[in-house]
Amino acid sequence: MKTLGERSKERRKIINLTQLQLSKKVGVSSVTISQWESGDTSPKGENLYKLAQALQCSPDWLMFGDSKNTKKPESNAEWAGGFDLWDNDSPLGEDEVEIPFYMDVELSAGEGIAEGVEYKGPKLRFAKSSLKRQGVNTDHAACVKVNGNSMEPVLPHGSTVGVDTSATEIVDGKMYAINHDGMMRVKMLYKLPGGGLRLRSYNTDEWPDEHINNEQLKNIKVIGKVFWYSVLL
Repeated sequence: MKTLGERSKERRKIINLTQLQLSKKVGVSSVTISQWESGDTSPKGENLYKLAQALQCSPDWLMFGDSKNTKKPESNAEWAGGFDLWDNDSPLGEDEVEIPFYMDVELSAGEGIAEGVEYKGPKLRFAKSSLKRQGVNTDHAACVKVNGNSMEPVLPHGSTVGVDTSATEIVDGKMYAINHDGMMRVKMLYKLPGGGLRLRSYNTDEWPDEHINNEQLKNIKVIGKVFWYSVLL
């Protein structure tokens, strides 16, 4: 089975890029690209996402080698760069909207994200145009923190994800926030024959796939699809 570095090198050659050209697209040095391809180090977080964009493939394909992901993906988590934390008294710009940031939820416990309730805590600001491109209604959007290492290297501990709570219909391979028997988690979801569900983590070495049968499915509630994420490196 090929490694992430081998797949990265393979894609780079297919699209006729040198290590130097690829490094400029990703925003790292050519030495770093060489280290990734040799397996000395691995891209994480934002760098993994940027590498996938530059290679016109998905992070899933780089990590797992799924052949259906060799085309340029339609991202379900647009990288929007840095963000700012604001309180209720800060004026909004013309193209800005505020989304609640549930810092204490950390996708680890609780009953989900409450909608229709006035939120007075910290908020993140997004461009209306960015949300429109993703088809996200502000009234159904919230940001929360990811807890743990199960989604590394794409979502390291402490990452922030944006969740569209109106998008609960499962599309295979997309990331979702779920309430799993009282524990909130972010996983890639896949529908199984007979009404079951497969939960996949990026960190498959420590977190193997979980197979949920039809009976166990009653303990899972899909909170919403992840439409954005941000990683502090």
